[in-house]
Amino acid sequence: MSTPRQFCTFFVDGLFFGIDVLQVQEVLRYQPMTKVPMAPTMVRGLINLRGQIVTAIDLRHRLGLSSRSADSLPMNIVVRSEEGAVSLLADQIGDVIEIDDETFERPPDTLKGAARELVTGVHKLKDRLLLILDTHRAIGVAQGVAVEA
Repeated sequence: MSTPRQFCTFFVDGLFFGIDVLQVQEVLRYQPMTKVPMAPTMVRGLINLRGQIVTAIDLRHRLGLSSRSADSLPMNIVVRSEEGAVSLLADQIGDVIEIDDETFERPPDTLKGAARELVTGVHKLKDRLLLILDTHRAIGVAQGVAVEA
């Protein structure tokens, strides 16, 4: 029998994603952002997290999905990386769920584009699929942005 793992879950454009809870530093409501000139479009800006400057990556742009409506504010999932904290912007935060590794499967062939490289696999749940996000790849574009800004 496998050891269950915990995932912080969230929604992006109706898709249900999860990140290993051990990678998550904290989850925050919308934070005002400072734009970064000439940054990639997926870098939404920089947020001030109690004096620490954190790059905010818009997962909708990173995954090649449609833009968020102007009246909808994103939530921040602050993850830890070797270079420091990075915020992933999601539409809505879900729950922390515990899942056995036995339900893990490779990403479906129907995943295309950026999602194909960012999703490491899926867990089949009772009512939906949980897409497991590779945070290292998802934040790869953010490396160095905060330093240059």
